[in-house]
Amino acid sequence: MTITQSPPGSLSRLGETTCLAVSYLRVSTKEQASKGGRDEGFSIPAQREANLRKARELNAIITEEFVDAGESARKADRPELIRLIEYVKTHDVAYCIVHKVDRLARNRADDVAIHLALQEAGVMLVSATENIDETPSGMLLHGIMSTIAEFYSRNLASEVSKGMSKKARTGGTNGKAPVGYLNVTRRDELGREVRTIELDPVRAPLVKWAFEAYATGNYSTNTLREELIDRGLTTVPTPKRPAKPPALSTIQKMLASPYYKGNVLFRGATYDGLHEPLVAPEVWYRVQAVLAANRTSGEKTQAHGHYLKGSIFCGECGSRLILSNAKSRRGVIYPYFICAGRHSKRTNCERKAMYIPDIEAAVEDYYRRIQIAPHIVDALRELITTELDRLHEVGRHERQAYQTEREALRDERKKLLQAHYAGMVPLDLLGEEQDRIARRLAFLDAQIDAGNIEYEQTKAHLDDCLALAADCHAIY
Repeated sequence: MTITQSPPGSLSRLGETTCLAVSYLRVSTKEQASKGGRDEGFSIPAQREANLRKARELNAIITEEFVDAGESARKADRPELIRLIEYVKTHDVAYCIVHKVDRLARNRADDVAIHLALQEAGVMLVSATENIDETPSGMLLHGIMSTIAEFYSRNLASEVSKGMSKKARTGGTNGKAPVGYLNVTRRDELGREVRTIELDPVRAPLVKWAFEAYATGNYSTNTLREELIDRGLTTVPTPKRPAKPPALSTIQKMLASPYYKGNVLFRGATYDGLHEPLVAPEVWYRVQAVLAANRTSGEKTQAHGHYLKGSIFCGECGSRLILSNAKSRRGVIYPYFICAGRHSKRTNCERKAMYIPDIEAAVEDYYRRIQIAPHIVDALRELITTELDRLHEVGRHERQAYQTEREALRDERKKLLQAHYAGMVPLDLLGEEQDRIARRLAFLDAQIDAGNIEYEQTKAHLDDCLALAADCHAIY
């Protein structure tokens, strides 16, 4: 075999020169990258086949392939593109083959920068479907195609933006539905595809409960998240991501979103949504008030130094009163309440420190002047009884659902054990599933038992509580 001397980036064998090349493939979205249930979708294999045909025409061998799946060409910091540039700097390569110029870049600035980097490495850019080369006419065509690609990208972005704005103004939902809702595609009576939003039958009741529970002020976002996980709330699974417990940030974002009371928020504007609200407006606003209060005071459990700490405020500037312990020369500690606004110099308040026993006496005297009239106590009794009965009825339906789920889980546990005995389920999977079922059963048992106990105890103590409510000073 005779080997003749060849230029960089090529091999010569028996008088024929074979060049070395690299191939660059790209699709813009993750959906394109997995379309049709394939790992690479349809576009990537089609681009690869076209690039291989072009390589054969150039009598070139593709030594390395670079694939950016789900990466937009509007940015140049794509991982595989960066790796390609570094590769051609250290390897003898004659050609960089792309399916089209717009696979490489969709704005002129990036196109020029990438093309210069290839030229400095001695690499010629070749398109599998466009007649571009290093000749003047080829360079002209390259510039025209690059400009067209930039125009297409900008025009498409503008049209998409207009479409999203119009959809929001008419109450539609842009993008992925939040937790508690599902993106659904249906056909109308004319057979046209209609994309809409529907309630998630599994997660919507849990989201609704979360708002009502947090509105009571008895939960922090941390404890609410833990309770939701115990009740079975998970994220919506996708082909590549299994369902998992929601993150704390997901719960916080959910509670603050006006979407759940029927509004669509888009680019700072609020519109009436077409989707079904999950939460009554009054409940949503109570949740926002609790969130704001918790942001001010913090949700962390704190060791309060005094029972009035956190509940009294300065009468002059409205700032919270905080504890301060002054020590005398003899080491005796005197507790005081001081104005936080004056202490931090946020206000011009001139209120001096107040001795804590004096504050305690003033608060006690305040409660002595508060009396609830008998007719208000009767109205409260009727109101509370009605609400308690309503909640008990809601709880009864919830417990029935819990009981049904409990029976289903017990059946599932038996079937799982039988499948293990039959050799169909390995021991490690059996253990995982048994743990999952046991945890859920423990939660269901606790909820079923607690519902009946709480109702009976509350009914028994209601009259005692209302009798005490008539004398606020005695309660205090």
